[in-house]
Amino acid sequence: MKANIQMTTQSSKPLVAIVDDDRSVREATEGLMRSIGYRAESFASAEEFLVAERLKEIHCLILDVKLSGINGLALQRRLVVANLRLPIIFITAHWSEAGRAQALRLGAVDFLQKPCSETALLQSINLALKASHRHEGDQP
Repeated sequence: MKANIQMTTQSSKPLVAIVDDDRSVREATEGLMRSIGYRAESFASAEEFLVAERLKEIHCLILDVKLSGINGLALQRRLVVANLRLPIIFITAHWSEAGRAQALRLGAVDFLQKPCSETALLQSINLALKASHRHEGDQP
């Protein structure tokens, strides 16, 4: 009985996914999410993310722009085409105003430059989680 209560409590915490090909960024971001009480799952590529079994459970996606294989902007387009309303926060060391404009036009919550401060990232996550709650009723 106690295990069921613990599982329910754990699953009620927001799940934040991190897609970044830089292992140190994934680990640091995942650690930050867990330190503030969120569940976190990280992926080294867009392809790895797309086959995740818990894709529909994710409340927020922190996504690098430049990835090998499918890049972050292409992943965002795939999610939009699939009508998967997932709040996305882009983080990138390869800043471009065109990329930022495209990401925001397709519904990204924010577009942050690496290295970004924890404060900026947490503010963006709060906005993303609010957006996630607004769309929960829209999920199939």
